[in-house]
Amino acid sequence: MEKVKLEVLGLSYSQAQAGAYALILSVENSEERIPIIIGGFEAQSIAIALEKLSPPRPLTHDLFVSFAEEFEINLKEVVIYKFEEGIFYSKIYFEKDGEIKEIDSRTSDAVAIALRFHSPIYTTLDIVQKTAIILNFTEDDEPPRNQAKPAKPIRKEDASEYGSMSVSQLKSLMEKAIADENYERASLIRDELKKRNVDF
Repeated sequence: MEKVKLEVLGLSYSQAQAGAYALILSVENSEERIPIIIGGFEAQSIAIALEKLSPPRPLTHDLFVSFAEEFEINLKEVVIYKFEEGIFYSKIYFEKDGEIKEIDSRTSDAVAIALRFHSPIYTTLDIVQKTAIILNFTEDDEPPRNQAKPAKPIRKEDASEYGSMSVSQLKSLMEKAIADENYERASLIRDELKKRNVDF
């Protein structure tokens, strides 16, 4: 399995799903971004880790890290190993007494824990090819790392509308969605283009 390193770029609020957020992962040495829809609690936990804040009481992910450290368990890496029916699947790899163990995890939890351990996050080249969106930022346009911007609203009927659009219309809409940092809409358009086996 060829692994590709990812970094957490930031979070964006989802107005399409109440209480949901888009976790934006960037592909190392690339302009490709992978958006993953996550819940509000996980988004809060990731945001706290990104901002290096200390909540008055430990969150569940903080408790997990404290437990691991107490028993000298080291998190080696997180691997997002599968993407199926719109869901990302991840594994957390731990080391204890020189032995490597793996645990299945929701991707949002795995990322929240990896940030606290300062551990690398990887995925496969196949998943990058299936899910990544290419951004064409200039140095002046690129948003600050680890800072979230609100996502623009996306109407629920948009996904069905794309089926009647031409490829050129879809590509134009995708460029606009990316420029607006509306990763949810860009993901829907990407999926429609993939259905038609169109390169973008």
